[in-house]
Amino acid sequence: MFRCCHILGYWVAFTKAHGHRIPDSHVFVGDNFVQKSWPTFLYKVVPDENMAIRYPMAVGLSKGHPVTKNVTAPKHARRRGRLTKHSKFVRDMIREVCGFAPYERRAMELLKVSKDKRALKFIKKRIGTHIRAKRKREELSNVLAAMRKAAAKKD
Repeated sequence: MFRCCHILGYWVAFTKAHGHRIPDSHVFVGDNFVQKSWPTFLYKVVPDENMAIRYPMAVGLSKGHPVTKNVTAPKHARRRGRLTKHSKFVRDMIREVCGFAPYERRAMELLKVSKDKRALKFIKKRIGTHIRAKRKREELSNVLAAMRKAAAKKD
């Protein structure tokens, strides 16, 4: 099998020519190929207007046999971890009954006095990961905003 590439409108295949450092090139014109030495090919070959159409090749960006993709339904396992109505209801109920954990209350106090970075570091130390800490800080700041909104509405 030759190594192929597309140069100047031609498909070119390279072979090592009996120990020479410069490879020979085979220029494909339609279904036939013409053997040229590599440097002369670069400068002397001009693309032919009557060249045959290009066929699917084994190399390149659009390599392989053209096919239509199968449309498959998404797997049921892909929805794993997504928040359902029932689990949201249960979490809200537990939050209403139990309130906030002590570390969450302390983080809310830090957020009240605009110590966002300090609150993030504190939550990260308690929870363990940076992404979860960012999510928790966002959740607590949303709770504080809702509390402020409710207090303003009451007045």
